[in-house]
Amino acid sequence: MSKKVKHSHASGKIHIKKGDMVFVIAGSDKNLEKPREVLQVIPKEYRAVVEDVNMVKKHTKPTETNPGGINEVPAPVHISNLMLVDPKSGTPTRIGRKLVDGKLVRYSKKSGEIIK
Repeated sequence: MSKKVKHSHASGKIHIKKGDMVFVIAGSDKNLEKPREVLQVIPKEYRAVVEDVNMVKKHTKPTETNPGGINEVPAPVHISNLMLVDPKSGTPTRIGRKLVDGKLVRYSKKSGEIIK
C-alpha cells in the first residue's frame, strides 16, 4: 500500500502574520466591510485562526480554573480565503516583498506602503 501525501498549498511563503488585520474574501464568513484580527497562524497546514470567523462549538471538561461547558471558539480557515488590509486605504490588497535596508519587508501592492 502506498501512502498518499496531502499537500495543502503549492508553494510560497505565508503572506499574513499574527496580529495582522485581514478581510475574509471567501466562505460563509465573507465580509469586506469589516477587517478582523489574525489570532494565530498555522504554517504547516497553511491556515490561520481569525477573530469571530468560522466559529465552532467546543465542549470543555470542567477543571479547577475553568467551569467547563459548551464554548464557541474560532476554527482555522485557509489562508487563500484571507486578504491583508491596505494601511493607506483600508481596502483588501495583495502583498509583495522587497529589500529595504538589507531586510525583507512586506508591502501593499495597491498603495506601495510598507506593512509593519
